[in-house]
Amino acid sequence: MLPQRSSRWFGPAWPTGPARPPSPAAQLGFWRRLLLARATRQEVLGLYRRIFRLVRKWQAASGQMEDTIKEKQYILNEARTLFQKNKNLTDTDLIKQCIDECTARIEIGLHYQIPYPRPIHLPPMGLTPLRGRGLRSQEKLRKLSKPVYLKSHDEIS
Repeated sequence: MLPQRSSRWFGPAWPTGPARPPSPAAQLGFWRRLLLARATRQEVLGLYRRIFRLVRKWQAASGQMEDTIKEKQYILNEARTLFQKNKNLTDTDLIKQCIDECTARIEIGLHYQIPYPRPIHLPPMGLTPLRGRGLRSQEKLRKLSKPVYLKSHDEIS
């Protein structure tokens, strides 16, 4: 039997809040997002620590102490700048892109023994346009062809 409506002086006989609690699927989505946020936080902090460990052991390819100091300082400044710039990101896709970029730059730096990102050289109109749209399509193709380790390099320097 349904509850009877009370008079207008006492308000409704049933609560006016949400009709039912959130579904288990909605609660599961919340917990997944929370776990993903914790996992990415740990991964980002691990990358930050990895960079500082790398700096402690870094030796310049030339063997000169001045070059080693300059390269260590560059690595620290670059890491601090990028991490500070991206500290307020909330989109998980963007965070994953930044993590991939950081990992790629670490691996490339270790492999080639240079801390600076490797430049890419594309002639101004060297990419084939999609349908002859000219300069705008060339700019878009250049942006899409940029390697993952250079995505944030132009924004800083």
